[in-house]
Amino acid sequence: MSEIRALVFDVDGVLVSGHKEKGGWWHVDMGADLGLDPAIFQQAFFVPHWRDIVLGRASIEERLAPVLEEIAPNLSVETLLAYWFDMDSSLDLVLLARVEQIRASLPMALHLATNQEHRRADYLWRKMELEHHFDAIHYSAEIGHQKPSADFFAVVEDRTGFDGSALLFFDDQEKNVAAARARGWNAHVWKDTRTLDAALAAEGI
Repeated sequence: MSEIRALVFDVDGVLVSGHKEKGGWWHVDMGADLGLDPAIFQQAFFVPHWRDIVLGRASIEERLAPVLEEIAPNLSVETLLAYWFDMDSSLDLVLLARVEQIRASLPMALHLATNQEHRRADYLWRKMELEHHFDAIHYSAEIGHQKPSADFFAVVEDRTGFDGSALLFFDDQEKNVAAARARGWNAHVWKDTRTLDAALAAEGI
């Protein structure tokens, strides 16, 4: 009998993608849509500020506002965030349907474990209604650590109430999968729903 008691999914690259036909990047059309060069935005915002934001040390609004004042003064924080979240919200409906099948047929907890800041985590959970499909979302800004830190995985263990041997984890980043395995998680690099089916079959589920 399998020891697995919970399935844990990453979000970006697993459940959600940006412009799939354009490499998955949500900001590829930012220049045409918002008049902001995505390369300039990357260097001005993500490079110096993202780590603090995604670890919950600073809010996205307080760091984004002065950046936009300098590089795109006609663009508001809320306009940029609304564009970002909308462009980065393509759900894998096949996977979501598979999750619902699992929920209906197996006594299995379903969790999300993701590197996110507070605003988008809330958007994913409430606006995109992932709260109706999963038991909880565990994200870096709330935890104070991000994948692949061992501390991130330790907190998820505490929150779910399961140790690694009871967790079946899927992430599109090999470094995150390796870190999870180092803590004893049953972890797999995500390709598509066949990854899930193969993992369940290997566990005898």
